[in-house]
Amino acid sequence: MTVERFLVNPEPLRSLYGRVPDLIGIRIRSINLNWRGPVVTLRVDLPSFPETAPQEWIDAGLDTVQCQFQFTAAEGISLAGWAPPVVGSVETVPWGTERRVRVTAGGRGLSLDFTCSDSVRVAHVSAFRITESGSDDGVHLFMSKIDARRHGSLPGTEDRTFYER
Repeated sequence: MTVERFLVNPEPLRSLYGRVPDLIGIRIRSINLNWRGPVVTLRVDLPSFPETAPQEWIDAGLDTVQCQFQFTAAEGISLAGWAPPVVGSVETVPWGTERRVRVTAGGRGLSLDFTCSDSVRVAHVSAFRITESGSDDGVHLFMSKIDARRHGSLPGTEDRTFYER
């Protein structure tokens, strides 16, 4: 099932794609586990570049959209294998009767499973030009005006305001 049903803020992705893309064939770049919340944050490259991308992205020769999905009130986290980046999928299904969701992320070398609140957030939507090696180093152009002012590329993993909020 698509994550779109559970997104509290689907607008950034809908404005690019007309809908929220299915999270199949995505590149999972990072997993951040934060005890506050607790929150699981996945940083992923979406499976395709939008046909209606902003002109600034087209002019810059960017070809990949990246974003974070933040899953709050996470419980029962099971993680096996992790050699990023992993090409795989993220599936979400309703779980129980208490507005919970079961999330399963997997691919070659990754198995992640947990339950969380049914209020999922998308954050830090950006575009970049992927390198031959598959790296996301280099220039990132962010959709959010705040992100665009603060970052010209991905911040280091010590930047808690980027990876934990």
